[in-house]
Parts: sequence; structure tokens; C-alpha cells
Amino acid sequence: MTTDHFFNKIKEEAGKFEIITLAEMDSVKLMDRMDVKYLIPMNLLPNILADARQHYRLLEINKQRLCPYQTLYYDTEDLRLYHLHQVGKQNRYKVRSRNYVGSDLQFFEVKFKNNRGRTIKKRIKTDGINEPHLANESSEFLTKISPLEPDNLQGIMWVNYTRLTLVSKHNAERLTIDLELTFKNDAKEIQYAQIAIAEIKQEKIGASPILNIFKKHHLKEGSISKYCFGIISLFEGIKQNNFKKHLRRITKTLHQYDSIAANTFA
Repeated sequence: MTTDHFFNKIKEEAGKFEIITLAEMDSVKLMDRMDVKYLIPMNLLPNILADARQHYRLLEINKQRLCPYQTLYYDTEDLRLYHLHQVGKQNRYKVRSRNYVGSDLQFFEVKFKNNRGRTIKKRIKTDGINEPHLANESSEFLTKISPLEPDNLQGIMWVNYTRLTLVSKHNAERLTIDLELTFKNDAKEIQYAQIAIAEIKQEKIGASPILNIFKKHHLKEGSISKYCFGIISLFEGIKQNNFKKHLRRITKTLHQYDSIAANTFA
């Protein structure tokens, strides 16, 4: 079943938001934060956005409110960074190059999840996306801020999507909603157009209108990271024991979407 109907409804709802500019976003970068993920079927998003409109502004860049992102993730040949995440290792890293297509900005980014559950992101501007290996400037930056060895890392997977970025009118809080998730490596490309991954980002987890909205729509906290989801989708025989709960939720959400879409267009 096509997702075009729901995607158009999402664009329609996005067009009704009060906007925030990239410059205004500086006060809510939240490079040191707590975050919580949710999995959302596409058919629910128009109603969720309608409920959120009074509480949030929506990022607009060059007259675009649904902004494309292109991300190249790095790992070792044996996927050591993925496996550390899969076993629940604290003080772990993700390493990526990202193209913010709408603003034509590229960054090399390193995310560190510490043992208190905080996500700390550090980055530098780059000229384009480095592939398949890190450029000198990126290598030096990684060495400076982490124990990782740049020469052991290689670009292993693209994660591309369209993002809505909502910013609270009242608190230091952002909500990102990623649609049209596409995972790609040299051998395979997979898209999950029926679901979105939402992430609430706050200085510390607390009360939020979006939490109440998600509860209203019977959505439960918890979703696998896009990086780990992509690895599992693209690489055969990958260990995934600790993600089984999230993968079951993804499968259930896909089935729910197919059922609702079938009734919608019957």
C-alpha cells in the first residue's frame, strides 16, 4: 500500500506550524542531553502533529519543513561499535559524517553515550562527506575527543531520511521525527516508508506535552537507534539478542500500518 496519502497529510499539517529558523535554534542545540525514542506508524503522524502544533514550532530551512538528511556511519570491519551497543555497553560511541541537505552544511559528528544515560555530541564542519575513510581533519578531531583509532574505521552504511524538527515554545526541548528511513551499503538498500522514529531531546527528562500526546495515541517509549536498525537490516547473521523487543515492536507496527492503510483505502 502506498504511503503517499499519509505523507501528503503530514506535509499539510507541517505547513500549519509556526516556524523557527536555524539561527533561532542556537539556543536549543542540546549537544549534552537526555533522549527518549518512540516508534510511530506513518498513519498516526498527521494527528500527532495536529495535537503538537499549539506547543511547538517547526524548523524551516530555505522554505523546507521536511528536510532531507544524508548520513554515513563508520565502524570497524567487524562492527565493533555496533556490538558494544548490542550488548548494552556504557560509555559507547557512534561516528558519522552528515549532510544537512537543506542548509548545505556538512559535519563530522561523534556521539558519546555515557554511563549516566546522557548523550554528548561533538562535531566539526567539513567540506562534503568523507568516504570511505576519514579525512585528516576528522581523524585528528576523533583522536582528540575519543579513544577510538581513526585508521580502524571505515564508512559502512548510509542512513538517509526526511526529518521534521519541532522546538518547544516553552522549554529547552526538541523533538525530531524521521520519515522515509532508507538504509544502504554496497550490497543492499532497504526503505521503511511505513514508520517513523521520533526522538525527544531534553536537558533532563521531564514533563512534556509530546509525552502526553504520545500517551493519547497509545505509543510506548522505546525504539532501536537508526544505526543499529540499519545494521540489522543490511548485514546477514548479525547478533541482535538485546534488540529483539524493539524488533518485535517494529514488526507489529508495520502490521498495524498495513491493516489501517488497507481499511483507509478500501
